[in-house]
Amino acid sequence: MNSIAAFRISVCGIEELGGHCATGVSHVLSILDPDWPVPEAFGAFGEHRKLELRFHDVIEDRPGTVAPRQEHVMELLAFGRDLLAEPPDGAHLLVHCHAGISRSTASLALILAQALPDSSAEQILGEILRIREKAWPNLRILEMGDALLNRRGELVAAASSIYRTQLARRPHLADIMRSDGRGREVAAAEA
Repeated sequence: MNSIAAFRISVCGIEELGGHCATGVSHVLSILDPDWPVPEAFGAFGEHRKLELRFHDVIEDRPGTVAPRQEHVMELLAFGRDLLAEPPDGAHLLVHCHAGISRSTASLALILAQALPDSSAEQILGEILRIREKAWPNLRILEMGDALLNRRGELVAAASSIYRTQLARRPHLADIMRSDGRGREVAAAEA
């Protein structure tokens, strides 16, 4: 998919990976649960650069989960810098997590914010929603990345509009998110 960045972007979930084997992906940011096997689809991708991160889709520390940490965010930002340092002709970044909704869209927002420092947070999060209509960016990842990129809370504030959009489309998500320990995201939408 074309984007506001100097490279093509795709976002997907694990079940959609097979549809990207022949799209010329040059860079993959793969975000998986800690015990999840590497998806077999990557065997058909051909040569590409890949960063694999492993943590759960949570926004608070909870027993039995591995929450996103600052080190993870620093790694994904370094991966984004490498992509920009020498973007190959026809560079194509694929970002995936389990469903292609939360961890992947938050991570992509940070890569775009880093790549486009003069773009507003609203432009960046608007691009995320354009690329992935069902986006619900992980707030914890955005908070850490916003601080690392010195965005002074702009990315976090802009995410509220995505949460509001999704709750207007699918009101039942509010209860699901609250029961999943993600009430802060729902509260941000309602503020």
